[in-house]
Amino acid sequence: MKIDFKKLALIVCLIAGIAVLLFAFGGQKRETETVSQSAYLRIHIRADSNESAAQAVKYRVRDRVVAYLTPVVAEAKTKTEAMALIQTQLPNIERVAKGVLEENGFSYGAKAALTRENFPTRVYENVTLEAGEYDALILNLGSGAGDNWWCVVYPPLCFAGENGNIIYQSKIKEIIDRFFS
Repeated sequence: MKIDFKKLALIVCLIAGIAVLLFAFGGQKRETETVSQSAYLRIHIRADSNESAAQAVKYRVRDRVVAYLTPVVAEAKTKTEAMALIQTQLPNIERVAKGVLEENGFSYGAKAALTRENFPTRVYENVTLEAGEYDALILNLGSGAGDNWWCVVYPPLCFAGENGNIIYQSKIKEIIDRFFS
């Protein structure tokens, strides 16, 4: 019987890594980590209004825009790179959003901009984004006067899934999945 030492080594490393994580975090209450505003690039997609149809289309736009941005931002090694990549894509982000709006019978457009804005404190899982000024990709649908959906573009803390669920992406899981497929 021939032993594949690469696979065996990877399995041993994975088991050791899981054991370290379980030991380090097992039984401990998770504390939230407060992070510097300069470390994050936020995204806010603002609906035209708070009417149910405008809110529903906001989530459809979100799904399509996040799907569009995911491979763009994946190339970035720093927040500055992510912002530069997104800056070049603003017309395309608007085009994607406008397409979704038109598909759903809305005639108002979409306007995307990279800007700095003040935001209230937000908690996302174990990360607290304190109130303050942040760099952000703002996508206003129509007037942009409705409630918004927000997340963090860089570093990517979340990705929108179907039905509004959040899907956590893990490079380690992707490597494991590729290894065993």
